[in-house]
Amino acid sequence: MTKTQHFNFNRPPRIVRNQELLKKAHFLNKYRFVFSFYSSASASIRWCKNYLLAFVANHLIYYPTPINLTYAWSFGSAAGICLIIQMISGIFLAMHYTPHIDFAFSSVEHIMRDVNHGWLVRYIHANGASMFFIVVYCHIFRGLYYGSYMHPRQLLWCTGVIIFILMMGTAFMGYVLPWGQMSFWGATVITSLVTALPIIGKKIVLWLWGGFTVNNPTLNRFFSIHFVLPFVIAGLTIIHLALLHKDGSNNPIGCDTPNNGSKIPFYPYFFVKDLHAFFIFLFVFAVFVYFAPNALGHPDNYIPADPMHTPAHIVPEWYFLPFYAILRSIPDKIGGVVAMGGSILVLFTVQFTNTSKIKSTHFRPLFKVCYWLFISDFIILIWVGQKPIKNTYIFIGQVATCYYFIFFLILIPVVGIIETKLLKHVLAEEKKK
Repeated sequence: MTKTQHFNFNRPPRIVRNQELLKKAHFLNKYRFVFSFYSSASASIRWCKNYLLAFVANHLIYYPTPINLTYAWSFGSAAGICLIIQMISGIFLAMHYTPHIDFAFSSVEHIMRDVNHGWLVRYIHANGASMFFIVVYCHIFRGLYYGSYMHPRQLLWCTGVIIFILMMGTAFMGYVLPWGQMSFWGATVITSLVTALPIIGKKIVLWLWGGFTVNNPTLNRFFSIHFVLPFVIAGLTIIHLALLHKDGSNNPIGCDTPNNGSKIPFYPYFFVKDLHAFFIFLFVFAVFVYFAPNALGHPDNYIPADPMHTPAHIVPEWYFLPFYAILRSIPDKIGGVVAMGGSILVLFTVQFTNTSKIKSTHFRPLFKVCYWLFISDFIILIWVGQKPIKNTYIFIGQVATCYYFIFFLILIPVVGIIETKLLKHVLAEEKKK
């Protein structure tokens, strides 16, 4: 034996180790039935006997999620967090708010100046509404891009649109509550649009106002409805999630696999992913709350409501601007109201007008161009909605409004038909080769 050779006395000889491996193999072969039974039983038997814990485990922890989901799917969970933030901050604000035209503005200032951390709660609630709409708009645009409105998720898409409509109603009534100049005149202008409805329009407006003008009954009713609607939205959100878990999540390639071979549990993989997205969202939210709390609001709303003085330029909150621009682009009052309402209700028609067999826009080059033009068109409508009423802006708004409806009613079905025929032609050429 040379000096460089050493024995490891703690390591058993090769023959002994081979014998141990043979014993383990013999043991596994002998009890293979037991192991197979255990594995099948663990897959079929619900070990957690508590119903509530089992429900949470099935829908949050072990929920089968497509393995290729991107951060675009984090907007859904972020929207749920925004709803919770708005409900909690709103409850605290309601403890100190007075729904009376003589005290509403003063009670908001009392919250800002006298209530401990009241300024923080109010800025969280005010900017939280804007963050909520940013997240929901991104969520809707992601659904349009990846075809989340197609079979079998039609009901899922419809419940999402209903939630969006209720959000708009809740946000509008909340904007009235501070009782500033924009609050009062925004309520006056928007509720007056209902008079465009034939026969019942004026009666509905009188019922909303509780009189012949926007007054104290109006503020009381708006406050009550604004407080109740978030709980209705929360209930619809549960239905939305139930429908999502019934059909499963869509994925970037738009391919629904019948088995779970390409799916993994939601926890911990996508839980960590959504948590990362949430902290990014929280950082952006905190920047607005602490450094630019009034950047997304209108300065005229810090002036108490004055029915005798009309602001030079009445504009709603920024998240209503696209629909407000559509309203202004139609010179006729009834036509403008119909166009504004239709611009929201047209979202219900996507599942019926779609003719494409391919879900993801990533694999639809023609529709991808139309889609990004639609996104640009939506941004233009936001820009036009805040501009004064001039011929130039009215013309731009009319062009943008036309493309908005053309996209939903014409381009989605026509481009789908063209792409389907091109796909069939390419497949036929491939077969010939």
